[in-house]
Amino acid sequence: MEQVAITGVGVISALGSGFDSFTEGLDTGRWVVEPAPWADPPSGRHAWISPVASFDPARWIDERVRSGTDLFAQYALAAAAQAVQDHGADLEPERTGVVIGTTMAGAGSLVEAQRLLDTKGPQAVPRKLNIQAWPNMAAGQIALRWRLHGPLLTVSTACASGLDAIGTAAEMIESGRADVVIAGGTERGLSEVLYHSQTAYGMSGVVSDPALATMPFDRRRSGLVEGEGAAVVVLERADRARARGARVYGLLRGYASLSDGYHPSSPDPSGRWEAEAMRRAQRHADLGPDDIRAVVAHATSTPKGDSVEITAINEVFGRRGDSLHVTSVKGNVGHTGAASGAMGVLVALHAMATGRLPHIPTTSQVEEGADFSVVVGSPAVGDFDRVQVNAFGFGGQNCSVVLERP
Repeated sequence: MEQVAITGVGVISALGSGFDSFTEGLDTGRWVVEPAPWADPPSGRHAWISPVASFDPARWIDERVRSGTDLFAQYALAAAAQAVQDHGADLEPERTGVVIGTTMAGAGSLVEAQRLLDTKGPQAVPRKLNIQAWPNMAAGQIALRWRLHGPLLTVSTACASGLDAIGTAAEMIESGRADVVIAGGTERGLSEVLYHSQTAYGMSGVVSDPALATMPFDRRRSGLVEGEGAAVVVLERADRARARGARVYGLLRGYASLSDGYHPSSPDPSGRWEAEAMRRAQRHADLGPDDIRAVVAHATSTPKGDSVEITAINEVFGRRGDSLHVTSVKGNVGHTGAASGAMGVLVALHAMATGRLPHIPTTSQVEEGADFSVVVGSPAVGDFDRVQVNAFGFGGQNCSVVLERP
């Protein structure tokens, strides 16, 4: 894949709204972990979240749309508005598509509607619940916003959703189905009912210190912190981008997505299929492991997940030591679900442009066994001309992309 360029970026995150705020937070090692509203430290309930602060949908979305959308769609619309503006060219309606990934979609609206039904009766149920809760409404609202008539698709592959959406969009362009595609991932997150479920299931650790709540690749890690937000990019035919003199952030050279086929929530301990996803993405790019300078790992801070990804990276890249730098955005903004892989793409684009790969600010005691350099303490400096991004999800979703500096 050589003909797909990224020409627009947008993000809503705990580090801020907009690519500049997001990357500045990464460069300075800022991390956002706050007590959840349902935390109760005196009783021993320590609960942490990584929220988007001071989000004002009115900056991007008119009142009529706001009243009919869940926050997950509003985040996607806001990030898409940034990306389309950054793209800087008119969108041809019949040749522009939309692919957005989400995991929980509007589940928050559904939970609230059920509470209203239980406490106040049928008359209290919002009449727009369907268009608030349904997963396809983030992508649908983006298409409505710009009156687009190209391919319209929603991807739900758990925490790989955003990266799968970007890879699927690139394949649409490569196959000629579209010239431009708006793609990414979005997640509302921050749900008390999910917190209790995740804690009971062993996904989230119960720690009293926020600095220990999310620690990708750290041997002290105990689980993930729930985050939220959206990351969206505009993908474009590379020849079209060159012809109009567009700013090209990067080229999407390879994409692979496959099934782990092992367990609903745990990865295959051998890391075989995570490794295979990385290898297939490299083959799609007509590149080998020695061509990759850095990896933006999935690295959720869960004990099982991180260990398996370390094994998979070792298997693919061998003993690379300081010649392969690996990072994760989840030390900064928690686990943003479907948005996490798309945020990883933005991390990679930033590293390729600046020569600085952001570090994991909460990690200091790297788990033994990594035959590569986990970026801690400060950003890694180097010539990051090719970066691989991973995203893995429940259900055995394994996804990876390879990005190249233009």
